[in-house]
This record gives sequence, structure tokens and C-alpha cells, in this order.
Amino acid sequence: MTSLPESVDSKLGLVIDLDTCVGCHACVINCKEWNTGGYGSALSDGDAYGSDPLGAFLNRIHTYEVAGDSERSQIVHFPKSCLHCDDAPCVTVCPTGASFKRSEDGIVLVEENWCIGCGLCAWACPYGAREMDPGEGVMKKCTLCVDRIYNENLPEEDREPACVRACPANARHFGDLGDPESDVSRLVAERSGYDLMPEQGTRPVNKYLPPRPRRESDGISLDGLAEAERTGSDGFFGWLDRALERLG
Repeated sequence: MTSLPESVDSKLGLVIDLDTCVGCHACVINCKEWNTGGYGSALSDGDAYGSDPLGAFLNRIHTYEVAGDSERSQIVHFPKSCLHCDDAPCVTVCPTGASFKRSEDGIVLVEENWCIGCGLCAWACPYGAREMDPGEGVMKKCTLCVDRIYNENLPEEDREPACVRACPANARHFGDLGDPESDVSRLVAERSGYDLMPEQGTRPVNKYLPPRPRRESDGISLDGLAEAERTGSDGFFGWLDRALERLG
């Protein structure tokens, strides 16, 4: 079995803001595109437009409706990929050493030439973050775009994971979560970021920021606009002026 490093120099990872993710799947598509021509062998993508498509994705988005009454139900988009855990069971269960965690930055990777496709790492991962590539017969996973973040041939602003670079809502953040003074660590502290399924004891590096509760309308309702139009009290601009006044 494979051993985990005793310590790591840094903990590179993602902070994902569930409050601002709009579920557009830009991160999913850019991840697929970059990793099809990047670090490992190309991700399978067979019969993409046919009746029986076959392929592999390293990043997915699940969408849920949070329970509540009809006025307070909330849709939450939940991106999910490898969490690069400190105590990664996918690594320690690997019989060939193909799965490993780097000591320099804490990234969990797969050496595809050593992978025998046994699937033990997928069984061990409590997050379902491992995916067997049906074309290659080996396990694939998020690499945090390791071939991108250290690539000095890229402009500095592009040296971040493809999913982060593509996000139009700025819901994904990348940095060193082992440094309490880093931007991502401060964001986690300020927004009460949390681990996914902490009861599993894997100590994931990636963190999630919870959705903010919906704000009250401060007494301002669109019904006021309709009433203004009916009574003729300065129409829309009169309603808007009063609404802004109530907001302070």
C-alpha cells in the first residue's frame, strides 16, 4: 500500500462559494477541455452526440433545492471534485503506488502508467471523486491543473486551475490553505468555511463556503409598483424613489 507524506510544504486547494455558484457548468467544461490535452492521457469522450455517450469528467455540479416553505426554498448548486485530503484513503489503499500525495504542495495525483484499474481508490473515496476512464481503463481525478499552475509559459493570471479561471461568478478560489494568512484561508475564516463530510476523518483541503440566508425585503414589494401605476402617484420613478428611501 502507498504511504502518505509525513508533512507537506503547502496545501494547495480550492475554496468554493455555494452562495455565488450559479450552476452554469463553465468550470466543468473548461476542466474537461484542459485535461483532455494536459497532464495525463486524454479524457475519453466517445459518441458525445450519439445515443450512448461514454466519457470521463473530473468536475461535476449537483443541484439541490433546500427544503423550506414556498417563499424560502432555495436552489443550491454544489460543485464536486477531488478534495486533496490530508488523510487521503484513496492513496493508502492503492496497491501499486499509482495514487500518491505530493509533499511539496499536498496535491493528490495518479501515475497513470502504474494504475491497474482495480478501482480500490474509488471504493475508498467517500466523496465519489474518482472516475474510471472507460477508454483508458485507468483511474482519473482532479489534478488542480498541476501542469497549469506551475507553467511559466502561461501569463501569470492563467496560472490557476482551469475551473477557477473559467468561473464567471467568482465562486471558486485557489490558494494555499496551509497558510493562515493566505487569501483563501482568510476567506474561509470570515465566511465560516467548512469541510465536506468531516465525520469521515479524511481532513479535506478544499473548503466550502455556505450559502448566505436570504435577506428580508425590508418591506419593499413589487406590489408597490403596481399600486403606483394604478394611482398615478408619479408612476415607476415615484415608486423607485420611495423604495430607495426605505433602503436608507
